[in-house]
Amino acid sequence: MKKSKNDKKENNFFEKFANAATKFTGSSIAFIAATAIVILWALTGPVFHYSETWQLVINTGTTIITFLMVFLIQKAQNKDGKAIQLKLNELIAAQQGASNRMVDIEDLSERELDQLHKFYVTIAALAKKEADIHCSHSIDVAEALNEAKLDTNKHFKQHK
Repeated sequence: MKKSKNDKKENNFFEKFANAATKFTGSSIAFIAATAIVILWALTGPVFHYSETWQLVINTGTTIITFLMVFLIQKAQNKDGKAIQLKLNELIAAQQGASNRMVDIEDLSERELDQLHKFYVTIAALAKKEADIHCSHSIDVAEALNEAKLDTNKHFKQHK
């Protein structure tokens, strides 16, 4: 998993550029600069008699900036998403009783994610039967705990 020095330099340059651009474009200064450009463009309308070229300047400029920003925003979202997933994976791995099957579930298909959602709906239904509102279950232990409770607490209705 080691990268060559050239890969690191290119990656570091692009990472640094993308991080700096993302930070700048999300700043108040960037917003004020963009607003000033639009106001300046609008004020020059009478000078250029609101010509098609005058309109084309702002349209072309905003289109190019929007096009580039889509990729920059997606890069930032991908990085943030990956960092969040890693943090969540660490929390899952560190938590006793948590299902390790939850690590890297973002790679599952939509159908598999829907199936996991159904498990959590079932867990929520089981939790509603709990006397202790702080009790929680993982997917792996929810059914076993529920079966044990049904065996020892006959006042629960069995739904089989």
